[in-house]
Amino acid sequence: MAPAQQVPVSETFEDNITYLQQELRIEKSFDVIHHKLEYAGLKFGLFFVDGFAKDDVMVNIMRHINAFAPRDLRTNPIEALTRSLIPYIEIETTEDLEEVITQVLSGQAALIVEGAKEVILIDIREYPSRSPEEPDIERVVRGPRDGFVETLVFNTALIRRRIRDRSLVMRYKQVGKRSKTDVVLAYMDSIADPDLVKLIDQKLDEIDIDGLSMAEKTIEEFIFGRNMNPYPLVRFTERADTSAVHLLEGHVLIIVDGSPSVLICPSTFWHHLQHAEEYRQKPVVGAFLRWIRFSAMFASLFVLPLWYILAANPRLLPERWEFIGVDDVGPISLFWQFFLAEIGTEILRMAAIHTPSALATALGLVAAILIGEVAVKVGLFTNEVILYLAIAVMGTYATPSYELSLANRIFRIIFLMAGAIFGLYGFILAVGFWVILLASTKTLNVPYLWPLIPFNLQGMYEVLVRTPVPLKKTRPPILDVQDKDKRP
Repeated sequence: MAPAQQVPVSETFEDNITYLQQELRIEKSFDVIHHKLEYAGLKFGLFFVDGFAKDDVMVNIMRHINAFAPRDLRTNPIEALTRSLIPYIEIETTEDLEEVITQVLSGQAALIVEGAKEVILIDIREYPSRSPEEPDIERVVRGPRDGFVETLVFNTALIRRRIRDRSLVMRYKQVGKRSKTDVVLAYMDSIADPDLVKLIDQKLDEIDIDGLSMAEKTIEEFIFGRNMNPYPLVRFTERADTSAVHLLEGHVLIIVDGSPSVLICPSTFWHHLQHAEEYRQKPVVGAFLRWIRFSAMFASLFVLPLWYILAANPRLLPERWEFIGVDDVGPISLFWQFFLAEIGTEILRMAAIHTPSALATALGLVAAILIGEVAVKVGLFTNEVILYLAIAVMGTYATPSYELSLANRIFRIIFLMAGAIFGLYGFILAVGFWVILLASTKTLNVPYLWPLIPFNLQGMYEVLVRTPVPLKKTRPPILDVQDKDKRP
């Protein structure tokens, strides 16, 4: 993104005021304020956005400026003012009026001083924000209840609270020609791979768009591309403890102002199957929960299409498994029953998202009665279709990553269609295509199926078994970190 052309501060006070008034649309915008002031024989112009300003800070600024005598500001007013205001507030100076406009719209106040060729920028920001709460989709039985919010500085503070290391870097950037959205690149410069940091930093600089309409999701699409691949190439989290753990492993975080979701880069397929609950229990219990989660995820993918193939081809079943089939299919074929049920489930999911919480119970009752009991009685669905679809849906909702569950749902339908059209061989070919797609996918030069493909014994062991923390002595080798030892 090309930087805005610089406009130097003029020696003429009125020219600076006129330029800022025009560019900030002072006469058109009710919330962008310009105060005309005069202290110690000098004219001042104060520009700020009303919704961001702290009232007590503004009062202190006025009080301190009013205390100056004319002789105090005669020689170097900028130096005198900054020395006076520094004990109370974070301030800086600039010689570029375009920078002044950007910072005013970001929440800072700009103080224009007659006869000075610099502008004082005063950080008076107080963003509207909600209190940190536990994320709905990453709940744990035991553990911290604070989660990220929509305010950038609060989110970085939650991470700083957990990692008090001098090598934790929070690199600030602005993305979007018009929105100028605040973005922070967070990493441990003593751990993270410098090439990885440089690559992500470069990709952020290359984003050329007016504004981040979908915040972190827009950044993901610019950095990773591959829009035809439904699988998520980056992990999202709203938990500060999860973010801190990944920073200590050597990952890089992208934090976007206005969004409670943080991007963890790079991520593999197995990262999307991890959950904080596994690490809040004993290792044996954590491993048990992990295997249950794996089983649920694979059930959501394969149980439904496999049952359909076996039900449509009874000859594939041994005698003791003959109960799997359906005695009376009904007027609608099994494939169309499954397809309609899948569409109906998706409609219910979307309806649940848009339904007020007070009506959620009523929606659940309607779904259970209409799609469950009544649909079976009228012959629209068979009992077996409802049963196996319920197993698939439960596996979908048991998948920790919402993005991964949606991708799996798409491939479940693909597997079902392949099995319905081409039979068992079509299903096998579809699964083969799925494996090849995942195996050939890379996220920031990291193989998506690592440590399964390419195979790494230690990494695969840690994927399958929740290793006790005292035994985890090294960081994942795939990240090519600078400090591999966790226990130096």
